[in-house]
Amino acid sequence: MKNKKHLSRAMLFILLFGIVSLFSDMTHEGAASIRGAYLSLLGASAGVIGFVSGLGELIGYSMRYVFGRLTDRTKQYWPMVILGYVLDIAAVPALALVGEHGWIAACLLLVIQRMGKAVKKPAKDTVMSFAASQEGVGKSFAIQEALDQIGAFLGPVLLYLVMLFRQEGSGFRAYAICFAVLAVPGALTLILLLITRSKFPNPEQFEPEPKEYIPFRLEKKFKLYMTGISLFAFGFIDYSLVIMHVSRHFTDLAGKLSETSALVNSGTLPLLYAGAMLVDAVAALVFGLLYDKKGVRALAWSTLLSAPFAIFVFVFDSVPALLLGVALWGVGMGAQESILKAAVTKLVPKSSRATGYGIFECSFGLFWFLGSWLLGVLYDVSIPAMVILSVAAQVAAVPLYLASAKR
Repeated sequence: MKNKKHLSRAMLFILLFGIVSLFSDMTHEGAASIRGAYLSLLGASAGVIGFVSGLGELIGYSMRYVFGRLTDRTKQYWPMVILGYVLDIAAVPALALVGEHGWIAACLLLVIQRMGKAVKKPAKDTVMSFAASQEGVGKSFAIQEALDQIGAFLGPVLLYLVMLFRQEGSGFRAYAICFAVLAVPGALTLILLLITRSKFPNPEQFEPEPKEYIPFRLEKKFKLYMTGISLFAFGFIDYSLVIMHVSRHFTDLAGKLSETSALVNSGTLPLLYAGAMLVDAVAALVFGLLYDKKGVRALAWSTLLSAPFAIFVFVFDSVPALLLGVALWGVGMGAQESILKAAVTKLVPKSSRATGYGIFECSFGLFWFLGSWLLGVLYDVSIPAMVILSVAAQVAAVPLYLASAKR
């Protein structure tokens, strides 16, 4: 009976943290669905938007190694999580206050928001892994990711409704109101985070201490796995490039090809992203549960399934093909968000897990940045070459996943 109660508390922790993630993603993914258009309206050029987006992602991922090491040294899990969430959440509604020509301040806030993610992520994933060790790491991270992506679905839908019912006023004012509205789920995030912390002040107690100290080493299975996920990150086209292509190509075709094409226009773009997030949530649950039964092989299957998404999005002039491509993109995102973190829990000892997450996410973010940059350049030169490189890099990751699993 005592053991069952312990497991029950672990699942309660996972669910509470998942709800925190839901409101957090409502906030920053809602902002992500309109931030490019907002920066352009404030006066930022396409080059500046691309540079700041890439810089934010690079900082957000590369600094995770630093904060992961710091977390393992200090064991101050909750202070790191709370500080990171405050930076991440506060930067979003602050975008409403930058002024009509305040693109420099807005860019700075976006970088601060990504820094907040860098501070919180290693500590957050580590405390989640402690509870996940009791309930199954694939299932646990899948539940968190599913709740996370429900928030990522609701955020853009909320902003779509705000814009739909607010017709009057300047474009700047409409966007500013959207960012101000996101203060509500942001505040709920922080309130629920503090409640979770009060109920579970020592989440490291979920996972028993090892009988002997196990130092963290970059073993070959970890290197193989990290190389695989880096190839995946390099080839996985960022959604900003997907939505840029859709806004340029499909909205121009609306009304020319067929009535169906009118489903894709500037007003429905946030809903397209919301749909991708909904698929992401379902994929996270399915492949996360599959991971507990099949291990890293589940990641190989999800990668093979999602890798062709670029073909459907960028090659075909068909709305059904576009919707299928965006759905496959969501499968790739959902599977990698749940399984990639679950696998690190198995590969890295408890005492060094934040460092392991930091190294893993630093590599992932660096190759995501390099891949997004190169694939973006190729988009202007040759779309077929971009698609071939994207698919090939992701498929090349599969043998590395399988080799890691054998070890």
